[in-house]
Amino acid sequence: MPKKNIKPRVRVPKKIKKGEVFEVKTLVEHPMETGMRKEKKTGKKVPQDIIKEFNVIYNGKEVIKAIWHPAMSANPYSSFYLVAKESGPLIFSWTDDNSDTYTKEITINVEG
Repeated sequence: MPKKNIKPRVRVPKKIKKGEVFEVKTLVEHPMETGMRKEKKTGKKVPQDIIKEFNVIYNGKEVIKAIWHPAMSANPYSSFYLVAKESGPLIFSWTDDNSDTYTKEITINVEG
Protein backbone atom coordinates (compact mmCIF):
# COMPACT_ATOMS: atom_id res chain seq x y z
CA MET A 1 0.00 0.00 0.00
CA PRO A 2 1.44 3.38 -0.97
CA LYS A 3 2.63 5.57 1.88
CA LYS A 4 2.17 8.92 0.17
CA ASN A 5 -1.13 10.71 -0.27
CA ILE A 6 -1.07 10.61 -4.08
CA LYS A 7 -4.29 11.58 -5.85
CA PRO A 8 -4.32 10.98 -9.61
CA ARG A 9 -6.74 13.05 -11.66
CA VAL A 10 -8.17 12.20 -15.07
CA ARG A 11 -10.35 14.23 -17.42
CA VAL A 12 -12.21 13.01 -20.51
CA PRO A 13 -15.15 14.51 -22.42
CA LYS A 14 -18.60 13.81 -20.95
CA LYS A 15 -20.07 12.88 -24.34
CA ILE A 16 -18.13 10.78 -26.83
CA LYS A 17 -19.46 9.44 -30.14
CA LYS A 18 -18.39 6.09 -31.56
CA GLY A 19 -15.31 6.50 -33.79
CA GLU A 20 -14.55 9.96 -32.38
CA VAL A 21 -10.98 10.83 -31.40
CA PHE A 22 -11.02 12.24 -27.86
CA GLU A 23 -8.43 13.77 -25.57
CA VAL A 24 -7.49 12.24 -22.23
CA LYS A 25 -5.75 14.48 -19.66
CA THR A 26 -4.06 13.17 -16.52
CA LEU A 27 -2.27 14.76 -13.59
CA VAL A 28 -0.70 12.94 -10.68
CA GLU A 29 0.66 14.78 -7.65
CA HIS A 30 4.09 13.30 -6.92
CA PRO A 31 7.32 15.02 -5.77
CA MET A 32 9.50 13.22 -8.37
CA GLU A 33 12.76 13.37 -6.38
CA THR A 34 15.74 12.97 -8.73
CA GLY A 35 18.17 11.67 -6.11
CA MET A 36 20.49 14.62 -6.71
CA ARG A 37 19.06 17.07 -4.18
CA LYS A 38 20.59 17.32 -0.70
CA GLU A 39 18.78 18.15 2.52
CA LYS A 40 19.91 21.56 3.76
CA LYS A 41 20.18 20.58 7.44
CA THR A 42 21.95 17.23 7.10
CA GLY A 43 23.66 17.46 3.71
CA LYS A 44 22.45 13.94 2.89
CA LYS A 45 21.08 13.18 -0.53
CA VAL A 46 17.32 12.80 -0.79
CA PRO A 47 16.77 9.32 -2.28
CA GLN A 48 15.45 9.08 -5.82
CA ASP A 49 11.68 8.62 -5.90
CA ILE A 50 10.16 9.11 -9.32
CA ILE A 51 7.22 7.63 -11.15
CA LYS A 52 8.98 5.29 -13.51
CA GLU A 53 6.05 3.79 -15.39
CA PHE A 54 2.67 5.02 -16.59
CA ASN A 55 0.10 2.62 -18.08
CA VAL A 56 -3.40 2.98 -19.50
CA ILE A 57 -5.74 0.08 -20.22
CA TYR A 58 -8.90 0.60 -22.30
CA ASN A 59 -11.42 -2.26 -22.18
CA GLY A 60 -8.73 -4.76 -21.20
CA LYS A 61 -6.16 -3.66 -23.81
CA GLU A 62 -3.04 -1.66 -23.01
CA VAL A 63 -3.13 1.57 -25.03
CA ILE A 64 -0.31 3.52 -23.36
CA LYS A 65 2.89 2.40 -21.68
CA ALA A 66 5.40 5.11 -20.86
CA ILE A 67 8.74 4.76 -19.09
CA TRP A 68 9.66 7.99 -17.31
CA HIS A 69 13.08 9.21 -16.14
CA PRO A 70 14.32 11.67 -13.47
CA ALA A 71 14.00 14.57 -15.93
CA MET A 72 10.17 14.45 -15.55
CA SER A 73 8.76 17.34 -13.56
CA ALA A 74 7.04 17.03 -10.21
CA ASN A 75 3.29 16.49 -10.50
CA PRO A 76 3.52 15.16 -14.08
CA TYR A 77 0.76 16.04 -16.52
CA SER A 78 0.03 13.83 -19.53
CA SER A 79 -2.29 14.31 -22.46
CA PHE A 80 -3.01 11.87 -25.27
CA TYR A 81 -5.73 10.91 -27.73
CA LEU A 82 -7.79 7.73 -28.09
CA VAL A 83 -10.41 6.55 -30.57
CA ALA A 84 -13.77 5.79 -28.94
CA LYS A 85 -14.56 2.24 -30.02
CA GLU A 86 -16.96 1.20 -27.26
CA SER A 87 -18.05 2.06 -23.74
CA GLY A 88 -15.97 0.64 -20.94
CA PRO A 89 -13.32 1.25 -18.32
CA LEU A 90 -10.13 3.25 -18.69
CA ILE A 91 -7.67 2.11 -16.01
CA PHE A 92 -4.65 4.32 -15.30
CA SER A 93 -1.66 3.29 -13.18
CA TRP A 94 1.49 5.08 -12.11
CA THR A 95 4.33 3.09 -10.47
CA ASP A 96 7.21 4.76 -8.63
CA ASP A 97 10.72 3.70 -7.57
CA ASN A 98 9.37 2.19 -4.34
CA SER A 99 7.04 -0.05 -6.39
CA ASP A 100 4.07 1.89 -5.03
CA THR A 101 1.29 1.92 -7.64
CA TYR A 102 -1.39 4.59 -7.81
CA THR A 103 -4.47 3.82 -9.87
CA LYS A 104 -7.53 5.61 -11.16
CA GLU A 105 -10.39 3.98 -13.03
CA ILE A 106 -13.07 5.80 -14.97
CA THR A 107 -15.79 4.55 -17.30
CA ILE A 108 -16.35 6.20 -20.64
CA ASN A 109 -19.76 6.06 -22.27
CA VAL A 110 -19.65 5.91 -26.05
CA GLU A 111 -22.81 6.95 -27.87
CA GLY A 112 -23.90 5.44 -31.15
